[in-house]
Amino acid sequence: MFALTVSFSDLSKNSKRVVDTVERAQRVQVTRRDGENLYLTTEHHDRQREETADVTARLFTALIGNDEGARAVLLALPEVFPWSRHLSADEIREFLADLVNATRDVAELDIHSHLHRVIVEWRATARILADPELTAALTAPLPDEDHGEVYAP
Repeated sequence: MFALTVSFSDLSKNSKRVVDTVERAQRVQVTRRDGENLYLTTEHHDRQREETADVTARLFTALIGNDEGARAVLLALPEVFPWSRHLSADEIREFLADLVNATRDVAELDIHSHLHRVIVEWRATARILADPELTAALTAPLPDEDHGEVYAP
């Protein structure tokens, strides 16, 4: 995604000009030397982004609500996530459920990190499954040491 860029010092020295730029461009990246870059945006642009997330979540939810729509989404997953071909059919269904729920969290709760985490974790699972040696190493029985019962967090 393209955004105009200004430095943090430019923002502090020429705030009126930067604000005018934000109003024209709707989104401007503010670069900083001492921290993560920031984005300035207009309220209107932010509301549009929220609406986009909401529409996407509702569309996903509606599609998986019936067999034909769910089948269409399942067929589209390898196009969107090529690594998903390494997942089993059950894992694909679980990934899709996690993806839809995380997308709904973006729209309903404004929690974007959950969607990112779902994608990163499932991609890591696919990466392991794509490598037979790594899969074997990670699924091999552990030594006979018994460390007791593991409780759910």
